[in-house]
Amino acid sequence: MTRRFIITTAICCLLLALPAHAGAKGWEPVKTERSDTRSVVRTSEIEILAAKGVILVATSSQVSVKVFTILGQPIAQATLQPGTHQLQLPAHGIYIVKVGDLTCKVAV
Repeated sequence: MTRRFIITTAICCLLLALPAHAGAKGWEPVKTERSDTRSVVRTSEIEILAAKGVILVATSSQVSVKVFTILGQPIAQATLQPGTHQLQLPAHGIYIVKVGDLTCKVAV
C-alpha cells in the first residue's frame, strides 16, 4: 500500500467518525419574538415552533429536549430551563423532536 492511500483512508475514517450534530451550535435563549415562526405542537406547558433553519421550544418548566435526524442520528440533547430557546440546525430537512414525553416531526 502506498502512503497516500493510507493517509486518504485515515482521513475518510476520521470524517465518518464525526458526530452528525457537529454543525449544530446548541440551544440558545431567545430574547425577542420572531415573526417567521410557525407552531408545530402546543400543549399547556410546551410549544414547539419552527422557522427557517431553526427549531424553537417554549416551556413553562424545566424539560429534557432531544433532536434527531429523520434517520435517528442525534443532533442535540439538553435540559432547558423555563423560557423560549432555539437550536440553529446544520441543514434543512425533517427532524424528530422529543420534549419531555412529547415527540413530533418538524420540517425546517
